Amino acid sequence: MINLISALLFFQDTNPVAPPPVNNGSAVVEMLHNSGPIAMTVLGVLLVASLFSWAIILGKWASFRRARTQSRRFLRSFRKANRLQEIAAVSEQFKPSPLVNVFDEVYETYRRQTGGYGPPRNITALERAAQTAASETLTAMEQRLTWLASIGAISPFIGLFGTIMGIVDAFMGLGTEGTATLRAVAPGVSEALITTAAGLLVAIPAVIAYNQFTARCRDFAARMDDFGRELLNSMEEAALKPDQDALETARGLHK
Repeated sequence: MINLISALLFFQDTNPVAPPPVNNGSAVVEMLHNSGPIAMTVLGVLLVASLFSWAIILGKWASFRRARTQSRRFLRSFRKANRLQEIAAVSEQFKPSPLVNVFDEVYETYRRQTGGYGPPRNITALERAAQTAASETLTAMEQRLTWLASIGAISPFIGLFGTIMGIVDAFMGLGTEGTATLRAVAPGVSEALITTAAGLLVAIPAVIAYNQFTARCRDFAARMDDFGRELLNSMEEAALKPDQDALETARGLHK
């Protein structure tokens, strides 16, 4: 028995089993190399769409971040100020904030009414100015978001087109070879897989970014409406102060 085990160990040492070959090349690179002109065209279109969508995503992310930061600073300055003229003098420092556009439009309407001093003559005109400024600012913030929605909706179908063409190539390979071999169907299947994956990789970030940015636009719209009401309330309170001062003065004279 011991001699048999020794013999087996001897043969294992002299004829070792070769390890499976290690594929150092990338599977994705190999599939790209085997892809036909249609698949490469589809991948090129998806690459352009991906670069364009990421340019929009990064640009919107940076602009919304600046707008949020400057809005908080502008609100602190606005609530600490005693007069509108003080805010008007420094509003340019907070320009990335959408609230500044609302304030500038309302203050410009107020200046046309009163010259910059005294109570406002027409609050309704100021309300319309605030609504117009908020609408225009929101429209500017939503620019190019429709491109993200379009890319997110169309990219899977572009990838599906490459998938269909890859399957067609696979069937053509079967017809040429006459037998269902891996060599016959592999190029078409690889095209189908890589274009499908590429379409999803382009669509998923675009859809997520579109939903996030749309939610942020709704949040900014609500903030602009709230700020517009706060600004108009402060103007109405300023309009009531002269009447209160006059009433107190009259009471003092009667005494």
